[in-house]
Amino acid sequence: MSLINLIAIAICGMVFFGSLLWTQGLALYLNAIALLVVVSGTVGAAFLSYSAHRLRSALLVARNAYFVRLPSQDDIIKALLAMAVKSRYDGILSLERTLSRTSATFLRDGLNMLVDGFQESELKDVLTTESYFFKQRRAQNERVFRTLARAAPAFGIIGSVIGLIGMLSGIGNPDVIVKTIPIALTSTLYGILLGNIVLTPIAENIYARTHEELLLQKMIINGILAISSEQNTYKLEKKLCSFLTPSIRGEQIRHFEGFRKRYVGKSAEEKERVFDSLYTAGSGIIS
Repeated sequence: MSLINLIAIAICGMVFFGSLLWTQGLALYLNAIALLVVVSGTVGAAFLSYSAHRLRSALLVARNAYFVRLPSQDDIIKALLAMAVKSRYDGILSLERTLSRTSATFLRDGLNMLVDGFQESELKDVLTTESYFFKQRRAQNERVFRTLARAAPAFGIIGSVIGLIGMLSGIGNPDVIVKTIPIALTSTLYGILLGNIVLTPIAENIYARTHEELLLQKMIINGILAISSEQNTYKLEKKLCSFLTPSIRGEQIRHFEGFRKRYVGKSAEEKERVFDSLYTAGSGIIS
């Protein structure tokens, strides 16, 4: 999550809770019984719907979606182009040293198969299959939070019904009415807040993160297959830059041309220094 996101969340949170304080104080909106009804009902529905393993997996994916940085498209393209040039002039086996320095899981697996001599059709089959099932796993984790986002407001209504029943049972007794009305009102509030401010945004973040990673995987598949077929590096550069917005393609092209000029015609030791200075693989793709 970027610094801009954190600042925006902090500002919106302060405004939101400030609006609550502007009325009669935050204590007016606190009710332990209503909170227990909503939270216990939602958590119970989660365990009725999914296995403990699936819930744990969904929580880990949600944590990673917020706190683990993905490599940028620019970084992945730079890495692929650098490896394409290295492979073109020094052979595919020269990429073996790169394996231990590549933290992007999907990229490292593709490079490993490439160095091991997998055919182009085999590479495509394995990588596309991995990408497909990655998408399926993520969809299951996203579904967990969408299911709970629908359940939370329903349990808020259940808490309201509980409060109203208690209020009706105490007709004629002001103490009972005063005690049960807050349960009826705050339960609905808690259910809506939990569903729409916590669970739905988590599901949307997982969805956006998944499609961002799928785009990176598509780039990696195209790059690995091009390296395997020893495609002209200029053609690969044109293909990979099509993933980028037009505004930043020029910078990527200049980077590639500079790298190629610095790499070609140098000694083995100088080539490794140039490669080390420009090779970036990002921070890993969590699947």
